[in-house]
Amino acid sequence: MTYDAPQIAGLLLAAGGGRRLGGRPKALLEHHGRPLVEHAVDVLRAAGCTRVHVVLGAAADAVRERAELDGCVLVDNPGWEAGMGSSLRAGLASLAGTGARAALVFLVDQPGIGPEAVARVYAGYRDETSLVSAAYAGVRGHPVLLGADHWAGIAASATGDRGARAYLARHEEAITLVECGDVAQAYDIDTAADLGHLR
Repeated sequence: MTYDAPQIAGLLLAAGGGRRLGGRPKALLEHHGRPLVEHAVDVLRAAGCTRVHVVLGAAADAVRERAELDGCVLVDNPGWEAGMGSSLRAGLASLAGTGARAALVFLVDQPGIGPEAVARVYAGYRDETSLVSAAYAGVRGHPVLLGADHWAGIAASATGDRGARAYLARHEEAITLVECGDVAQAYDIDTAADLGHLR
């Protein structure tokens, strides 16, 4: 069975201020000569997401100015300093009324995860009740696909830097795990030591 692609929206969380990187916004870190946010949008599109919402926070004006984000819906999260949960809430709210039946949530600071892994998670979509997560050696990670039936519950529990973690922990039995460890590396760019992963 095939689905109309816009039913699954890419939701890129790119608001982080890079506190442990000396305040360098993660969206603007360079990777292959381009801002990391551009790279992440390309990954979502290559995996099949024709609608991409990008949540901005730290240095949002600079990201708009420097990054090529044509065709994306840019969502401002003025409360980004409260953590990833606030960005997830803002992103899910921006999808209300768009006809999207699922959000494929991707983090801007995981450049080791490419289109092949994201496409595997995308392919796990069945309907609005779907919960699909990438796994690495059997351990749940990113990206995650959140069916629209779950958005209200996720938004209600998304606080601090936990994002959807608390909600997913309560619905573990409903999650379809998709192994991606053979095609992706799920490291984060969090500290100066991690910058070596960027090219």
